[in-house]
Order: sequence, then C-alpha cells, then structure tokens
Amino acid sequence: MTDLPGRFRVALTGDFFAADGSTKYPDIGLSVFDGQPGVTWSKFDEHRASIGSEQVAGAHGVIVLTPKVTAETVSDISTLLAIGRFGVGYDAVDVDACTLADVVVFIASGAVDRSVAEATVGWMIALTHHMRMKDTLVRTGRWDERSRFMGRELRDRTFGAIGLGGIGRATVGLLGGFGMKPPLAFDPFLDPQTALAAGVRSVSLDTLLAESDFVSIHCPLTDQTRGLIGTRELALMKPDAYLINTARGGIVDEDALYDALSNRRIAGAALDCFAEEPVIRPHRFGELDNVLLAPHCVAWTEELFRDIGRSVCGGMLDLSRGRQPRGVVNPAVFESPGFQEKWARLRSV
Repeated sequence: MTDLPGRFRVALTGDFFAADGSTKYPDIGLSVFDGQPGVTWSKFDEHRASIGSEQVAGAHGVIVLTPKVTAETVSDISTLLAIGRFGVGYDAVDVDACTLADVVVFIASGAVDRSVAEATVGWMIALTHHMRMKDTLVRTGRWDERSRFMGRELRDRTFGAIGLGGIGRATVGLLGGFGMKPPLAFDPFLDPQTALAAGVRSVSLDTLLAESDFVSIHCPLTDQTRGLIGTRELALMKPDAYLINTARGGIVDEDALYDALSNRRIAGAALDCFAEEPVIRPHRFGELDNVLLAPHCVAWTEELFRDIGRSVCGGMLDLSRGRQPRGVVNPAVFESPGFQEKWARLRSV
C-alpha cells in the first residue's frame, strides 16, 4: 500500500476473527472508528504466532491480541506509528525493538481491572468452598463424601496482593464487604499515599507470603519478576493458604509449585497462565484436585473485550488526531525525530 496523507490505517491481528471473517467476540471496540473520517481498519489475512513485517506493511497502527511483536515485525517500517496491545501485559512485545524503529507501544491501561478483580474474588470463593470437588461428587455419585469437603469463609482471612496496580486495587475494593482482615501488598513501586488510600499495609514479599491466606499475583512479567515465586517463597506460605495467578506464568516456578501442591504444603492454587502457552495437551496441574485452571481467559467477559477494545481503538484515534494515547509504554519515542516525521506526514493533508 502507498502512504496516503491524512489516511490512518489500523490493522488487527488475525486471531480476532473467525474463518468467515466475522469477529469472534461481540464487541472489540471497532465502533470507535464509526463516522471518523480518514480512519479505516482491516484484518490480517492469517494468524501467526509472531507478526511478520509484511503483515504490518502500510498500516499506521496495529492492534495485537496474542501474537508476538519481534524485531523482525518492525524491521522494515516506513509508516507504522503504533502497536496497541489488546490488554495490559506486553511481555510478548519487543519494546526495545519498537523504540528503535520509532514505533509507540501502548496498552489498555485500566480496562481490565474490574473483570480480573471479579475473577480473582470468584476463584477465592471457589477454592475455599471446594467448588470443584463438590461438583465432582455429584457428577460421580459420591454424595456421602460431602463431609470431607468442609469449606471456609473469606471472613477474618487475609488477602495479599503481589503488585498493587489497578487490578490489585480493584480486587481489594471488591473484597471490602467480606469482613476480611486488612489486606497486604508487596510492590516496590507502591507510593505510601496510594497504599493508604487503598487501605492496604505495604510489606515485604516474605511478610506477605507468611501472613496471607490468599497470595494473588498482579504484577507484570519482567526480568525482575521472572521466577519471583519459587521453592523458598512457597515454603513461607501457610499450609492452608492459596496461590492465585492471573498475571503471567513465568512469575511462578511451575516445578516448585507442582511439588508444593502435590505434597499439600499449601492448600491449593488457581492458575490462569502458564510458563508455556498455549497448553495444547493435558497439563500436569490437571492431575491435582486442589487446583483450578483456566486457559488464560478466566477474566474474559463481553464487558472486558468491549472496554479493552474501546481503549485501544480510542488510542489509535488519538494518534490519528495528533494526540498521545493513554497507556504508552515507551514515551521517549514521541521525542524521536523519526517518529515525529512519520506522524507529521500522516497529519498533513
């Protein structure tokens, strides 16, 4: 495609769409572009695990669901201004390569908070009330075993958040009516005023692990958080405590967690993410009766996709109008002469 002044082209990765070209999801925010002159959207012809440079050729913005964005993706870019991640995690995006290529990376900041918080609270109740096993008892005709699975309430128990960003704060807010003890948080970047406003006690990781009845991970996967929870950390947890991970699989050492769960050194876990994804054959965690599992979609709701879509599509619309979007990961790109030249060329009619 040729670069047409004043024409902003947005491309979406192929995994948003079914084989017949329709979207797989009821609402991914594309209505944001309705009635917006000079803004058009299209979809990739195919879905790949990593985006090829030829797939983004001619696009000014690319909205990415699951594929990786690599150095090769942005290796031959003359028009591309932005990668918009359909979510808040960006560990699958080579941000340094995008920065060198004068490409802004932004996320749907805040759009996932409510849904992930609801899923976290739902899993807390399901774990403590043994929902999975009680369901199995009926399905397998084992009614008389029900007294083996006495549950416990959330009341008087302690929630510990590893990471107190928007999701962590939203979860703490939802838990306010359950009569729990004051929540704990470990977050090296946590501002004391933010902790005070959220009603949490800021503590060290070791203290959080030792005192929490629920250890819930809400931090991004980075070089600093990879393998954050291993054998030593799991050994600090109470034997009747639960681990919940709705963030990224690489934050938890899966060998250490499997060992701890198998030997009942902790009560159980709920896992929405794994070190290797997608999981296309039965996972070893599925052998255990004290684990709840989901294929990195436990928080997927129609509202979630709508809100993420409106956020990311709105970010693309902002760029088309000469405004910086919210949730930018590499803001220094806006100071780059190369980016400014591409942006100015687009806005000149």
